[in-house]
Amino acid sequence: MSSHPIAELQGVLEEAVSLGIFPAAQAVVMHRGAQVFGGVAGNVTGDTRFDLASLTKVLCTTALFLRSWTEGKVGPETPVARFFPGSPVGDAGATVADLLYHRSGLPPFVPFFAEALTSTPELLEPTCPSATRARVREEVIQAAARTPLVAKLRTATAYSDVGFILLGEILARAGGASLDVLFSRHVAEPLGLSARFHRLTDFPTDGLVAPTGATRPREPAPGQEGMWGELPSRPSVPGEVDDDNAWVMDGVSGHAGLFGTAVDVARFGQAILAGCAGDPSLAPGPLWYRALASDPILEGSTRSMGFDSPSQGLSSAGHFIGDTPPGAVGHLGFTGTSLWVDLRRSLVVALVTNRVAHGRKEVRIRDFRPVFHDLVVQALGLSDLTPKAHG
Repeated sequence: MSSHPIAELQGVLEEAVSLGIFPAAQAVVMHRGAQVFGGVAGNVTGDTRFDLASLTKVLCTTALFLRSWTEGKVGPETPVARFFPGSPVGDAGATVADLLYHRSGLPPFVPFFAEALTSTPELLEPTCPSATRARVREEVIQAAARTPLVAKLRTATAYSDVGFILLGEILARAGGASLDVLFSRHVAEPLGLSARFHRLTDFPTDGLVAPTGATRPREPAPGQEGMWGELPSRPSVPGEVDDDNAWVMDGVSGHAGLFGTAVDVARFGQAILAGCAGDPSLAPGPLWYRALASDPILEGSTRSMGFDSPSQGLSSAGHFIGDTPPGAVGHLGFTGTSLWVDLRRSLVVALVTNRVAHGRKEVRIRDFRPVFHDLVVQALGLSDLTPKAHG
């Protein structure tokens, strides 16, 4: 395999580390069900868990939705008001599908952690009681439910962490267990994943975690400057979830919090292909096809149920992935993670990095991702389909 062009991806990962695009990375490529590349760069091993950030939205929350849909507990048309009566999003008539398609009208981001750390600074202490963390977690969920809409329901696509915080709690209530327990039971165990949440009250001690930020709370991401005032802070413990809202939720949320390896991410991607082929491990094939179809209401949306698809122009997926029907699905994570599944090529590409360890303003991964994905497709000799045009 060392003479195969796909092996050259190892050098690409190592060069990106040397350039400071990210401190460390893992990548796994699967084609037609077989792993054809696995690479590690930086001071990590193949067993090191990375903060998967918003890949949580698909590996955990969307997967659990499919499981719940299969069991008849929650479906696309389930009203949000059933679980959050009196909430603005519930009163607007939003359904679970509206949360999945990011068309509920909820804002992309609200710094719930700012109020939590102001009112309960003891969250920053290692000795903070579990009861306190549980209380604050519930307060954040209720604050998310009270969040006013910033757009009219079903009029625009607006990617929303707030919507997935609520969706995660809906699935936990419907499933009769916490989100991390449901993920372990219905996703990790059936698929053989090592991925898990890092609860602050059940913190892992193995140390196999790629570092992200240095302080808690984190510095504002680009575009978040000025959204909250001065807050108490402390050095961050390695292995804590990077996302501050997930952190004040004891590390478990529907929008972020999952840690795992590139192998975990790739296995989930392969489960998508297997599900479409009839494997009912997570959900029956017909539900997969409905879930992966484009939003039927908002024309031009790149969203399906929980998943994204390559955008027009130069997508993070590159020029080739998803260029012909039935396209591709995937998702990105803020920490520098991604999953793309090309349904036509039976191709899965999982890339996990900890680019935020160099600071949240280090965004060169935006340029790296499409180049990396194009190299994958070309190395496998799968680029003979008509590529997408630049925007």
